[in-house]
Amino acid sequence: MERMKTGPHTLRLLGGLLVLLALVLAYFHLHASGLLEQILDGQWLRERTLALGAWGPLLIVGVMALSIVINPIPGAPIALVSGAVYGHTWGTLYVVIGAEIGALIAFAIARVFGHDLLRRLFGERVALGWLGSQNALTWMVLASRLLPFVSFDLVSYGAGLTPLKAWRFALATLLGLIPASFLLAHFGGEMAGANLGNAMNVLLLVGLLVAVPVAIRIVRSRARRRGPGIKK
Repeated sequence: MERMKTGPHTLRLLGGLLVLLALVLAYFHLHASGLLEQILDGQWLRERTLALGAWGPLLIVGVMALSIVINPIPGAPIALVSGAVYGHTWGTLYVVIGAEIGALIAFAIARVFGHDLLRRLFGERVALGWLGSQNALTWMVLASRLLPFVSFDLVSYGAGLTPLKAWRFALATLLGLIPASFLLAHFGGEMAGANLGNAMNVLLLVGLLVAVPVAIRIVRSRARRRGPGIKK
């Protein structure tokens, strides 16, 4: 009887290790083969996408999803290329589809192979949602999608380790994806004839200008909450 109880857990743990190993090997293969450098080269990706013709959108969607599942691959350059090649509307759509697919894959990997392990380590505290209610977790995911410099990939994997329902994660991710994807596609479309590397620098500056006020507001909010406690 004991073996029957531990069997599925052991298989799931081994499966998780195999998935992790596969992701690591995939990243090193991309790096060693030079494909990673090419993907990050906006000019190369743009030319390759145009060369594929009607199949170009599938490349954008696939590479965008891959950038979410394999953490070290940034997605912003891909979104810029999508906007440069397909314009604001279609460029945004392809980015959203790819990022949503990648986020759901990352969420599923963490949920299938990680959440069960956390329940065994921490007991029912995980099942009861000690990280917050379903609404709170949903808003946390949505807010993380809107804030710059918050790792999209890590949030996707991290959300899978929480009790957050899959449909809530998918909806919050989708709603949070649209503004950022449109912004990136817009910049890519506006700078289609320019160097995409310069566009990335501009976006980083814009992101910094947005992040600083948000960070200041969060710090002030926490300080106000702690204030009454200190006086008492």
